[in-house]
Amino acid sequence: MKLSTRSLIASAAALALAAAVLSGCSGGGPDTAYGKGAAAGLDDPAKKDIAMQLVSSAENSSLDWRSQYKYIEDIHDGRGYTAGIIGFCSGTGDMRRVVERYTKARPGNPLERFEPALRAVEGTDAHTGLGSRFTEAWADAAGDAAFRSAQDAERDASYFGPSVAQAEADGLGALGQFIYYDAYVMHGSGDAEGTVGFRTMRGRALAKADAPARGGDETAYLDAFLDVRVAAMREEPSHHDTSRVETAQRVFLREGKLGLETPLRWKVYGDSFRIEGP
Repeated sequence: MKLSTRSLIASAAALALAAAVLSGCSGGGPDTAYGKGAAAGLDDPAKKDIAMQLVSSAENSSLDWRSQYKYIEDIHDGRGYTAGIIGFCSGTGDMRRVVERYTKARPGNPLERFEPALRAVEGTDAHTGLGSRFTEAWADAAGDAAFRSAQDAERDASYFGPSVAQAEADGLGALGQFIYYDAYVMHGSGDAEGTVGFRTMRGRALAKADAPARGGDETAYLDAFLDVRVAAMREEPSHHDTSRVETAQRVFLREGKLGLETPLRWKVYGDSFRIEGP
């Protein structure tokens, strides 16, 4: 696997939008105006799977997002370990929540004993009480369906669910829902010191263009949001490569694929990808 986004950035964790803190459905399609639509959004299983593949192409240089449950390493970005399908971090709390979900489903699992250490290292990049015993236990746990379900549930609760809900409220179709979700994954919902999170990006975009729910044009609004996101990425040295926006999301927008219609063709970090269809 080539150098991935996980080697460039950390995914910030996010809680539900109504109580957003730092960590990380249907809408109108390309021929569907806000308030009239029946086009599938990311609540459609096929569309959601496309979204997972798109994120994985940027995070892991692979469309096989299901192979990432076992992933774990310290990418030395100040957030401790980064792991799993969405980049859960020991320093931001979402990794702990994954383990707690797993323990609820599978009491006595090998990761349960690390819960106190995970609580203790939140807000730091420390490995105290974790280390190789923890990383090995995480990778081993990926063979358990209950652990994979715990990762899925935390992804949906802290990233996918709140971002898609906000996109729906803004009148966005599947592409806009994905654009919001990807921003959540990379930046989190709120703003950490020295960063710009999703909430601020959305506010800046709305200052430039109205969302469809406010009577605006969907393409114009999404273009404004992507402009704001690129600017935010360039404010952080670890986010300097903007190809996941400019040679992927911006491409779909210019092609008018507001419903994430396949086939999709894009590049991230110079690598080419395509999805022929669900």
